[in-house]
Amino acid sequence: MKDIVDTITRAYERDAASPPSALTATDIPWSSESMTPAWFTAVLCRNTPGAKVEHIVLGERDDGSTNRRHIELRYNEAGRAARLPERLFCKVADQLLNRIMLGAAGTAQAEVFFFNNLRAKLPIEAPRALFAGFDEESFAYAVVFEDLSDKVAFCDESTVIDRARAESMVTLLADFHAAFHQDPALGTPAVPYRPWPEFWGNLMLHSPGWDDSSRRSIDRMGERVPPPLLARRDEIWPCTEASVRAHAALPQTLMHSDVHLKNWYAMPDGTMGLSDWQIMSIGNWSRDFVYAVTTALAVEDRRAWEDDLLRLYLERSAQNGVGAPSFDEARLLCRQQVFSALAFWTVTLCPAQNMPSMQPEKTSLVFIERLLTSIDDHDALDSFS
Repeated sequence: MKDIVDTITRAYERDAASPPSALTATDIPWSSESMTPAWFTAVLCRNTPGAKVEHIVLGERDDGSTNRRHIELRYNEAGRAARLPERLFCKVADQLLNRIMLGAAGTAQAEVFFFNNLRAKLPIEAPRALFAGFDEESFAYAVVFEDLSDKVAFCDESTVIDRARAESMVTLLADFHAAFHQDPALGTPAVPYRPWPEFWGNLMLHSPGWDDSSRRSIDRMGERVPPPLLARRDEIWPCTEASVRAHAALPQTLMHSDVHLKNWYAMPDGTMGLSDWQIMSIGNWSRDFVYAVTTALAVEDRRAWEDDLLRLYLERSAQNGVGAPSFDEARLLCRQQVFSALAFWTVTLCPAQNMPSMQPEKTSLVFIERLLTSIDDHDALDSFS
């Protein structure tokens, strides 16, 4: 662990005093400030003769697991006539902790590969990148999208997901998982992602203290924790580790792995789309399913709809040619897989080593409460016995 953290730190410190400017399409921008009109011209105008980016306007920073900005471009007449994208959204890693977390865990590389090699092959609603790149020497990373904020509605913890939108989310997951179900290419250079237990182990290695983050977050939640869980809180982390180990013996597919509500958006017709593909891994479908449904839905809606949503997922999987488990088998998997979804949010509320602050506290509190309530509703602490 120390070697790669030291490597990233040295590279960061080498360039931090005077970050290199991005000028050609092969350059990976060190930060959003290092993006130049020449770079945007090379990336966005290559197929439009005479088009040129003349000016850039950077929006305010928004820091989380990545460092994000909205960007406005001003083109010359040829660029305007071609209706090239003027409003963009970019993600970079220009802070040291972000670069360590994304680079050491392999998540920056994972997202870049998805947009450059897999996105176009998938029949799902998800953003398409105008540029995605990772520098193996500096660990700089950048992904640029057309700004969709005036075309879609991005979700947050306060968004009410109705039944139709919940069904759209489940359908998207079933279609995505079916595309890679038991694919021999999983883990090869064609789909070069890590098995979930290995990915998880790498997270624990490079950001020690997830177990302590879990305990501290449960303490911080106070009265939001269902009393039966509070009495058995020492069992939560062992169940988390068991849920991760279980993947090795389960049918495999490609997982998004971080399908919380804030990574979803609604199209004007109500169809749901999924963004933020940086934590992809190889594992069982059930983790994505239970993570999405539990964080997206108000508790009473989740209780009322989750069985029907699970049946819909299984039916859609069967239509896609996937041999689905029985409902009871699937329900057991979901009971077990909720734990590592919880861990993603306890470590967000109380970060482990080498991790930046990633989300507003109010977001973490809502999602942790929903996940804990689901664990209590389904007696999930007893699901491995």
